[in-house]
Amino acid sequence: MLGIVYKSTGSWYTVKTDRGDIYECRIKGKFRIKGIKSTNPIAVGDRVFFDVEKIGDESLGVISEIEERKNYIIRKSVKLSKQTHIIAANIDQVFLLVTLKSPKTSTVFIDRFLATSEAYDIKTVLLFNKVDLYDEDELVEVKYLAALYRQIGYTCIGISAKTGKNIDKVKDLMKDHTSMFAGHSGVGKSTLINFIAPGLDIKTTEISDQHYQGQHTTTFAEMYDLHFGARIIDTPGIKGFGVVDMDKSEIGDYFPEFFRLKGGCKFNNCLHLDEPKCAVKAALEKDEVSWSRYRSYVQIVTGEEDTYRMDNYE
Repeated sequence: MLGIVYKSTGSWYTVKTDRGDIYECRIKGKFRIKGIKSTNPIAVGDRVFFDVEKIGDESLGVISEIEERKNYIIRKSVKLSKQTHIIAANIDQVFLLVTLKSPKTSTVFIDRFLATSEAYDIKTVLLFNKVDLYDEDELVEVKYLAALYRQIGYTCIGISAKTGKNIDKVKDLMKDHTSMFAGHSGVGKSTLINFIAPGLDIKTTEISDQHYQGQHTTTFAEMYDLHFGARIIDTPGIKGFGVVDMDKSEIGDYFPEFFRLKGGCKFNNCLHLDEPKCAVKAALEKDEVSWSRYRSYVQIVTGEEDTYRMDNYE
């Protein structure tokens, strides 16, 4: 049988067939995906082949094969630094929730996430959440950041998951697509999903007053079918985002504004660091390229992603 993984707990997988039948499945033997050293060989969104076994009154599935993935979002494993963790697979688009406080989302985190989605050719939309809580100066900062990323080519929307501001725009983008929602714990993913689809009743938790960070309310990634023709993948909050599988010579290609300029560099293999006659560095000096974006790029190229954590960039 063929189905899509809707939930992964690490040892059991909830799989839904095209007919709508749901099976709890496990992996057959030592299941490994060739070429990927991942802590989770199967992820939410994967299309898998499985056989059904009768155990007493229950019908349990055994996954034997996975279809080739269209794409996936991957990051370094938190516990095993030499391995990776696939957050979700076969995604049409990602909505990355960004907040200025409670918790703060740094541009470093945003840029690392965007570079990864560019590498795997996944459209990413930035949702600047909690605009109902910001004062005048903070709203100016939101507008500045939105303008910065819009100029690069990203869709940016200011929203409030509590009041419903601009949620209709988000729902319009979601129709007929499989969308993943991502961001730090506490940015409002679960609150937003509950506003979009109240019937799901996903658990939410208040922000920690001591650390101004969200508590992990989503333990495992899970996909839901929504009534207006959309699928949504809710994911656990991400604290750090270490990029993987990127050659230094290719990283600049995942920053669209750098990629557009690279033809003007003197050297074809320019890393935009210390090379002479670099078009990116020239644009940077003219304020045609964002300094925050360039700093994020340099940190990835020089390997600082290995030590990156959200707490380091408050």
